[in-house]
Parts: sequence; C-alpha cells; structure tokens
Amino acid sequence: MPEGDSVYRAAARLHDVLAGQPLTSADLRVPGYATAPLAGRRVLEVRPRGKHLLTRLEGGLTLHTHLRVEGRWEVYRPGERWTGGPDWQIRAVLGTDRGTAVGYRLPVVELLRTTDERRIVGHLGPDLLGPDWDPVEAVRRLLARPARPLIEALLDQRNLAGIGNVYANELCFVAGVTPWTEAGELPHPDRLVERARAMLDANKLRPGHITTGDTRPGYQHWVYGRAGRPCPRCVTPVLTGRQGTPPRDRVVFWCPYCQRGPAPEVTSARPGRGGAGRPSAR
Repeated sequence: MPEGDSVYRAAARLHDVLAGQPLTSADLRVPGYATAPLAGRRVLEVRPRGKHLLTRLEGGLTLHTHLRVEGRWEVYRPGERWTGGPDWQIRAVLGTDRGTAVGYRLPVVELLRTTDERRIVGHLGPDLLGPDWDPVEAVRRLLARPARPLIEALLDQRNLAGIGNVYANELCFVAGVTPWTEAGELPHPDRLVERARAMLDANKLRPGHITTGDTRPGYQHWVYGRAGRPCPRCVTPVLTGRQGTPPRDRVVFWCPYCQRGPAPEVTSARPGRGGAGRPSAR
C-alpha cells in the first residue's frame, strides 16, 4: 500500500491538471456512479488526507478514491496515449483542457457530498503531511494502547495518517527498538513522531521513500528491503519476519544489534562491528 508521501505526490499531479478547470470529460466506471453527471463541473481542488484522495467539485461533491495496493492515477497530456493498463482496468477518467487523469485498478471510487467527507476520513489521526498536524495528539494516540507492538501502532491510520510499511520499519530502526517493542516502552515518543513527519516531508516531492539521506540505489533505507544484507550502521545482517495475523500480516525488517527489544528467536545473525548480534530481547 502506498505511503502517505506517494499519495501526496499523486494529489499534487492531479491538482495541477484538474484544479480550476471545468471537466470536459468524466467517466466513473464503477457500479452506482457510472451515470453521474460530472462533465462541466469545475474542479475546486485535489487534496490528500492520509492515504485518501479527495477531488472536490463545484456543487458540493467530492470524488473519494483510495489506491490501496494496486491502484494508480496516471496523468496524460492532451492527445497522449494512455499506457497505464488495459481499458478494463480503468475505474475513473477525469479530463480537462490541460490533460486527462486516468485511475487504474482503483479499489475505492466513491462520490459523496463534500459535507460528508468526515464519514470516510474523520477517523484518521493527525495527517503527517496535512495542515491538521498535531504532534501532541499524535503521541497521545500512539500511546493510547501501550501494550500494542510499536509497528502496529505506527501502521494504524487512526494514530498517525500516512505511515505505511516502509516508514514503520524505518522508524523502529531510528528509534533503536524492534518492531515488537510495546508502544508504551518507546523512548522519546515525541521525537519519533516528529521524525516521522520529517521523513515524509523530505520525500513528498520525490520517489523512493529515502530515509538514510543517501539517494544511491541500495542505500536509501536502513533496514526495509535489506533482508540478509549488512546493516548500514553496524554491518550485522538485517533480519526479516512477519507481524500480524494473515491475511493482514506485514513483513518486518530489523537489525538484531542496533535495535533493542523482543523479537522472534533466530540464529542467522552474525556479529557486527559493535558486538554480537542478538535476535532476542536485549
């Protein structure tokens, strides 16, 4: 599922081509909205809210879309060939004189009154890239269930809106704790939520979810996607496992030397520069 910074970039692309323009074409290819009379309405703005996209139209309507795992919005210049997938995967088409936005494989396409947006996004926590960002409230929500594994608390959009699996793993690393550490045991939670905001903000206009500050391929992350490879900090091999209950479980990555706390018993870690890797609690 896309991280909040990816959704932010998608909203920015859509806003550039749609905002302030009347829709010259509008086609929602989903049951219930296929005949919605949207052509001719002016697009007011496209805004992200966590991982949700809100396209607001004149007349008090909002097109709500969510990318989840496979969904994607592509933007094409006038006359440009659409290349995002076969026609049967198209779920939404919004065109203006500036270009056309085509939504492929969108699992959520919903038309609602703008005044009803709270029904779909009102449960979300402070948006890491939004104007409602509130670090105090973010910490309060993150610690509301202190016995919950930290990675689950970070991924819960009701706590902080916008964190996906990449950032959840990377934030556990920079906090120096394993993903299974209880949220209530997190040292300096205020620093972690601000670090989360800084990470997403740094990447909101570029791809890659770079968390190390190094843009070279293979060096962009501390632990995410580095299973079996050396930790950039201590060279101990990064370990991987699963957290949660299928089918909603997630892959996790951690360094058994740099991150303290509970973890599954494994035997594949080798010592890094700083000492022996310890896959269990330290």
